[in-house]
Amino acid sequence: IGAMSLVAARVVVGRTRRPFRLSLRYAATAPTGPLAGVRVLDLARILAGPSATMLMGDMGADIIKVERPKTGDDSRRYAPPYIQKKKGEDSDIAAYFTSCNRNKQSIALNFTKPAGQDIIKQLLKDSDVLIENFKTGTLDKYGLGYEQLKEEFPQLIYCSITGFGHTGPYKERPAYDMLIQAMGGSMSITGVPDGEPMKMGLSMFDLTAGLHGVIGILAALNDRANTGLGQHVDISMLDVSVA
Repeated sequence: IGAMSLVAARVVVGRTRRPFRLSLRYAATAPTGPLAGVRVLDLARILAGPSATMLMGDMGADIIKVERPKTGDDSRRYAPPYIQKKKGEDSDIAAYFTSCNRNKQSIALNFTKPAGQDIIKQLLKDSDVLIENFKTGTLDKYGLGYEQLKEEFPQLIYCSITGFGHTGPYKERPAYDMLIQAMGGSMSITGVPDGEPMKMGLSMFDLTAGLHGVIGILAALNDRANTGLGQHVDISMLDVSVA
């Protein structure tokens, strides 16, 4: 199916959105499902955040994924393996990237520059949810933190997924799944009896942090239907690992 556009008016939790133009490259119909009409601005990358937005896209949400110009999401380079063009012939698309980025539209945007920040704010005018998984404080440097946006966009649900949350003594530390597996104790109960701690075979707490992010976003959407206000959904991978 060739490139096409769809003009639609959306009604979200009791309010009507003005018509918007949605480019659908490979879809002939508007999204369906329980989250149809919900727009998510996805600033996340690698796995925890993208897995959350993928699940929301599976349920019909309109996902706009923001990637860095030229390089894109880091996981585009997590290869091999690659998706195959045909049997025995690889494409240049990393299987890792496609495993957590289906049902999304992607734009290249440098939001470290003022012009890019302006575009983010334009997109937020028609967005219900923003999701990000940068280290705590990173987006504040560009005027895109929750506290900086909530006055201008009071209905926005802002979900952050970090290693240690936005409060507490470790909030500024970076984290990857393997570190969280060690700190949370799951490595101590994985492996052979009486053996050394062992990493699990998948990025368990990236994925479960994404799941908790979706749960928090759905709860916030329901709360907004009653109050008209958004909120900050703050997901800590360490919290998830010991919950």
